[in-house]
Amino acid sequence: MMKITGSIVALVTPMQQSGEIDFKRVEELVEWHIASGTHGIVVAGSTGESATLSHDEQQQLIQFVVKQVAKRIPVIAGTGSCSTSIACELAQQAKNAGADGCLIVTPYYNKPTQQGLYEHYRYITERVDLPIILYNVPGRTGCDLLPETVERLAQFKNIIGIKDATGKIDRLGQLLKHTPRSFLILSGDDPTALEWMLNGAKGVISITTNVVPDAMRMLCDAALAHKHTDANHINQKLASLHERLCIESNPIPVKWVLAALGKIELVLRLPLVPLDKRYHPALKEAMQIAELESTVSIG
Repeated sequence: MMKITGSIVALVTPMQQSGEIDFKRVEELVEWHIASGTHGIVVAGSTGESATLSHDEQQQLIQFVVKQVAKRIPVIAGTGSCSTSIACELAQQAKNAGADGCLIVTPYYNKPTQQGLYEHYRYITERVDLPIILYNVPGRTGCDLLPETVERLAQFKNIIGIKDATGKIDRLGQLLKHTPRSFLILSGDDPTALEWMLNGAKGVISITTNVVPDAMRMLCDAALAHKHTDANHINQKLASLHERLCIESNPIPVKWVLAALGKIELVLRLPLVPLDKRYHPALKEAMQIAELESTVSIG
């Protein structure tokens, strides 16, 4: 299994004006990240608008990125669903496509109990031989995968870690207490990712990495090497980006910034719409602080 650590981009899915996936832009983004030293890629996750992709599109996108990356860095496929059987099917498709692992968000909307969450992941791990990273993001799903349940799930050999987006430092402590040393704990919250890494997390699955891959790679390298001063210096320049990339629902702001950088067309799928104009100044300011220069004028 390829080593999963450091700055892992939660890759956006570029769209053409027609609404179709823009595979040329996907290729360009992948190569940009590899050249910038990004440590891994999550494809077809929530930042990639997976909720609006058909299963065929999701499969095509994962296959494309896996082929493009060609084992240079790990590719983790988003394969979550509120249906256990569908999540299992998507995980198997990711394995067939050659993904290095899958990221499975807790079932959303139907609000399972802790036992239901345990059974959901147990069902998948017993049927698909692929490394699984649990994904806990209560603000989006309506349920919270508690450390005690993570402890039970960590006993399965191919459940290798968790992306936790709560951003709570006490949650990190609980996860470290309840899981083996080999269990991979990743932040899913850019504003608190540095604090998490300095206290035991092994990296971040990041929105911010989409727009500043070099800086995020350097931040993670410094944090994981316990170079606190260097890491804090880098993080200070990125703090406004971390916060303002969630000024509206992800990935609305990050797609706006990428479009301003000339990396993608500004296209989202309904029900998401482009960034409200009242937030443009705040994003522009964050870009300036992070020393990002717009090449395209938007709004």
